[in-house]
Amino acid sequence: MAELLFLGTAGARYVVAKQLRASAGLLFNFNGKYLLFDPGPGTLVHLAKRKIYPEKVTTIVVSHKHLDHSADLNILVDAITEGAFKKKGRVFLTEETLKEGLLLEYLKNALEELVILRPKEIFKGEYFTFQTTCLLKHTAENYGFIFETGNRKLGIVTDTAFFPEIVEEYRNSDFLIINLVRYEPKEGVLHLSVPEVKILLKELKPKLTIITHFGMTMLKANPFRVAQELSSELSLKVIAAYDGMRITL
Repeated sequence: MAELLFLGTAGARYVVAKQLRASAGLLFNFNGKYLLFDPGPGTLVHLAKRKIYPEKVTTIVVSHKHLDHSADLNILVDAITEGAFKKKGRVFLTEETLKEGLLLEYLKNALEELVILRPKEIFKGEYFTFQTTCLLKHTAENYGFIFETGNRKLGIVTDTAFFPEIVEEYRNSDFLIINLVRYEPKEGVLHLSVPEVKILLKELKPKLTIITHFGMTMLKANPFRVAQELSSELSLKVIAAYDGMRITL
């Protein structure tokens, strides 16, 4: 069983820069073993506020290189490895993220394991298993993820434009977490919007959907109202994440 803690729910640069929502990552708690997903700006601070110390984080997953998903990577790896003096921790990231130098050189050798994410591969840790999706449509190399928790599957739809094939990537997901940046689609913006999420949910019919990673148009529309409207229209359970929200799957 996994507990999820939404350290932050900000998406899009304006919301992150103004800190209208926290831009920290998503924390998985597998019976006291922590996996941190997309450690954006402020993740270290929000962990400290909740007295969750970085040395308890065994794994970090970075979906792509953009700073709202990766800004606190180095400070967290430095903390986990105690200033690179202890060989500890595992980091999963894309090849593009590594080539861009987002992980500092002195920290690479301090890690117990550094894994490059590839499309449609299964990755196993001591306390978790996840599979990557195909390459998503974004302005950086980026993948979606499907975590196995018990006998259930949790799909994470990271930053992407909508494309028909994405439906099949998450076909057997019991739960979904969706980065819903925009209220309405905008040409040239490679992020999901509410009408596109409706298409996904009508096809997939998950037991629970959590929307998060909100941009300014979503904040103006009120994510809680949007979730309520989606639930009512689709007869599905949809909730909007908020900073500090905990949920057990």
